[in-house]
Amino acid sequence: MANYDLKDDSVVVVIGSGAGGGTLSHELCQKGINVVLLEAGKRTENQDFVNDEWASFLQLAWLDPRTTSGSWRVAKDFSGLPAWICKTVGGTTVHWAGASLRLREHEFKAKTTYGAVKGANLLDWPVTLDELEPYYARAEFKMGVTRTNDIPGLPGNNNFKIMEYGAKKIGYQTVHTGRMAINSKDRDGRGACQQIGFCFQGCKSGAKWSTLYTEIPKAEATGRLDLRPQSHAVKISHDDTGKATGVVYADKDGKLQEQRARLVCVACNSIESPRLLLNSASTKYPDGLANSSGMVGKHLMFNQGAGVHAVFEHEINDYKSVQVTRILHDFYDADPKRGFYGGGGIDARINPQPGLWAMAAGGDLPTWGPEFKSRLEAFPRSTMSTGHCTSLPLETNSVSLDPSVKDAWGIPAIRVTYKDHPDDLATAKFLQDRSYEIMEAAGAQKLWRERVEENSGGAHLLGTCRMGDDPKTSVVDKYHRTHDVPNLFLCDGSSFVTSGRGQPTMTIQALAFRAGDYIGQFAKRNEI
Repeated sequence: MANYDLKDDSVVVVIGSGAGGGTLSHELCQKGINVVLLEAGKRTENQDFVNDEWASFLQLAWLDPRTTSGSWRVAKDFSGLPAWICKTVGGTTVHWAGASLRLREHEFKAKTTYGAVKGANLLDWPVTLDELEPYYARAEFKMGVTRTNDIPGLPGNNNFKIMEYGAKKIGYQTVHTGRMAINSKDRDGRGACQQIGFCFQGCKSGAKWSTLYTEIPKAEATGRLDLRPQSHAVKISHDDTGKATGVVYADKDGKLQEQRARLVCVACNSIESPRLLLNSASTKYPDGLANSSGMVGKHLMFNQGAGVHAVFEHEINDYKSVQVTRILHDFYDADPKRGFYGGGGIDARINPQPGLWAMAAGGDLPTWGPEFKSRLEAFPRSTMSTGHCTSLPLETNSVSLDPSVKDAWGIPAIRVTYKDHPDDLATAKFLQDRSYEIMEAAGAQKLWRERVEENSGGAHLLGTCRMGDDPKTSVVDKYHRTHDVPNLFLCDGSSFVTSGRGQPTMTIQALAFRAGDYIGQFAKRNEI
């Protein structure tokens, strides 16, 4: 592994090591570019992961303080709840479920396809599906996505069989075990999935793709990557012309360091990326770096959804499997006949620990007394089905700097302000009703609904530095270069213009491949 001097301004500095930053670092190293990769968290290897929900959360999650406001339930009941994004080498690719879906053509052209939606700021992407298709193909091959490249699908476990039975009994068609970046057979030096069931806690076997043990070690093997764990970026420096010159970060001892750079790429996720830009304000950029549009931190999107919990006669033991390998897409596209914008998928998944989940999800789930005790006893016979759907872009849904709360390095904490659009809630309720019908058709003895109203949990963090051709309404261009600073790039979910209906990780990686190609071209032409 390389070790570059802090004053070496020939390097590219990438901040964040997840699907965007880890992938981009690898691509640049393969092109002969020297990279310093800053990661706020520690490097935790596979053997150190903990197959325990709460212990794993404390090991991997971003536990720094934050505040929340708005009408969503997190603001009301859990205002200081840490974000379940990962602060560790590999970022949230350590924690993700592995579902790998391409966005469809209409999701890149949502405004053109569906028209304006009242109360939302719906725009088309400046990138088309045709442009991204070769990068999707590269991502599927690199990640080993099942049901692509002659890679077989993962086996269906008991709750897939329940979902498939109920769905087909009703007459639904597109139900299968999904496209997953989890090895169904030995591949790329990693073994096949062992069905351990703790995908969100870090894959101890390494069957699930993560930059932690794929892209990052391969980048290190080039001799061009200087990975620096426990390096918390504080601000991005710039010169009098406005070009980025380096990154100030706190090292593992809390000491401030500054790494000089020819180019900086921010890939910290849709919360930490805007916080870093806003905290990099200066006399030249009084509203924050790359924020002449005022759009940094705006249009925060989650993938909305709400589930149904079910108990059956016989044991299911659905924890003996990967987290999410059962998907139904009969309602993926928006349908104006429903009376609202949006669509999405339904997936059956492992029923989380029932006590904690009942309190977090609300609805009619029992939280105390004989019914709650009965539900605990029925845990081996229980499963859940949930929708994953759109989250419309609203300018008022935002990430900003808290005026009083600060983190351990004295940086203003993030403040998340969020309110669900009525169409998103209607879509979640629609898919929840379909989940209820599927579980009922499959023979569930007892069913509970999660609360839909204001129940966004922030499973996927998207938007806040949206991509676009117009510098007045976006933060980065179609090549991920910020409109304001020519050698500052962003490459993570913050660039998303619309949320899509499913898991965004493979799209983030595809965009990182594309950004890497263009950054390589810019570097070759001395344009950065």
